Amino acid sequence: MNLAEARYVNLFATPLVTYVLPDVTELNESLRTQILLQQTRSGGLSKSNRGGWHSDVGELEFCGDAGRQLIDRMRALTDEATRRVSAEYREPPPSPMNWKVFAWANVNRAGDFNKVHVHPASTWSGTYYVDAGDPTDEAAPLHLFDPSPARAVSFMPQVVRDSVYIHPKPGLMVLFPSYVPHMVFPHEGKGTRISIAFNLRKDPFP
Repeated sequence: MNLAEARYVNLFATPLVTYVLPDVTELNESLRTQILLQQTRSGGLSKSNRGGWHSDVGELEFCGDAGRQLIDRMRALTDEATRRVSAEYREPPPSPMNWKVFAWANVNRAGDFNKVHVHPASTWSGTYYVDAGDPTDEAAPLHLFDPSPARAVSFMPQVVRDSVYIHPKPGLMVLFPSYVPHMVFPHEGKGTRISIAFNLRKDPFP
């Protein structure tokens, strides 16, 4: 019996895309300034955040040109992620996609965090880090959970990971399907951590 001929396929994989945007020092400085200014103007929203500040949801209009630049990069990375998913499933590359973008800024200081949640009625979700907030080593990562609870607890948990940690750094953009549960640990840095969360919904949905 030649077991080398056995066909192995990893079914139902969950895509994850990470990309560090180049040359974003000036962009991040502008985003940081506009976000902190907007925080003084708006009381913010209470969603998954516990503490911290959550801006209104839109297309980062309050960030001006810097917000428009970042939205364009969100769309570009999402198009690339969608192309790769199609290629993996050996489907024809999708025609240009129409994405509806929903984005908001998060400002976290010591102790602020986000509880476990998903982003319903969206296709892709993600996070962009403007400022990591001078965190201690390995502190306060983005925590992504396996969206299949049965797999996470019953299928070789000693071997197959049930979650992934992603540590913030300025310029890092993270993209994952909107059904993936995730949370953010309490911020332990000395500075202010500023991130921009976003959803992109395929039009027509789903």
